[in-house]
Amino acid sequence: MISSKIIGTGSFIPGIKVKNTAFLTSHFLNDDGSDFPSENETIIDKFKKITGISERRYAKAEYKTSDIAFFAAQKAIEDANIDPEELDYIILAHNFGDISQGTIQGDMLPSLATRVKYRLGISNPNCVAYDILFGCPGWIEGVIQAQAFIKAGIAKKCLVIGAETLSRVVDKHDRDAMIYSDGAGACIVAETAAQDAGILSHATQTFAKEEAYFLYSGKSFNKNEDEKVHYIKMYGRKIYEFAITNVPGAMKIALDKSGIAIEEVKKIFIHQANEKMDEAIVKRFYRLFKIPVPEGVMPMSIHKLGNSSVATVPTLLDLVLKGNIENQEVKEGEVAIFASVGAGMNINAIVYRF
Repeated sequence: MISSKIIGTGSFIPGIKVKNTAFLTSHFLNDDGSDFPSENETIIDKFKKITGISERRYAKAEYKTSDIAFFAAQKAIEDANIDPEELDYIILAHNFGDISQGTIQGDMLPSLATRVKYRLGISNPNCVAYDILFGCPGWIEGVIQAQAFIKAGIAKKCLVIGAETLSRVVDKHDRDAMIYSDGAGACIVAETAAQDAGILSHATQTFAKEEAYFLYSGKSFNKNEDEKVHYIKMYGRKIYEFAITNVPGAMKIALDKSGIAIEEVKKIFIHQANEKMDEAIVKRFYRLFKIPVPEGVMPMSIHKLGNSSVATVPTLLDLVLKGNIENQEVKEGEVAIFASVGAGMNINAIVYRF
């Protein structure tokens, strides 16, 4: 049986640090345009306690999403020690395309994956480049697609990237603007003959009734701004309840498919959306097996990096593999679960053996 495994990872963490104190002078509004009743210091303190975020990263003005995707891709290719001409697919997950500093319009023509292929200087026309729009779970879904191509015998090596510059699509009058950040992560997924290594199983779900619009594109809370200009918006409480209710079940579906016992799972690389939400998801997941959450099973990067959407999981994975998160490591043969939830509403999970 042909399967696939990750043979190299890379990430790009933008250099501009934005601490929570940067929002002390923000003019936060309610969705109806009225002033928010609490002082900014109170808002920020509560925000930190819920999300865990103390700072986030923004990309320099000269870098667009495809640029930072390219930087992460370069590192993954170098880490895998492969010739980029060997790549069969470049799959790039994002949500808003290339957005120049100071504008709000996304540029997706040509595709960002094509732009990365161009920057990599790949001549091989059989290296197919395309984008995937799948909300925050986009990178994980790209890995699932790469696995499908490899199992079907139509690919041997795929580059999968998650990149986003969310700092350019936030409404500065919306408290949720503090959540979002910029970043990019990438990996090389390659064919392996190993029967009990790499991607063991996966699960993907789309919920598209009321929850389809829990994340949406909407007007600024400042009623004096141009109504034609839209920003990323969300119903935070509804997303929280949706995620803790549905993500544990999808993770269990993937684990059940793999045949792996819950006791073998050593790490859960979960989308860095909200620390309290992630803790609740993992707690409910283990509750399905009637066992407590093992200590250290959930590495976190949200405290310093914020929520960079499709980039959070590949960046977190790269940081752990490179020994850049304190007291976190994975060893050969250990089992991990990758999981994410986001706009769609989409959920996915992968069971993986290193």
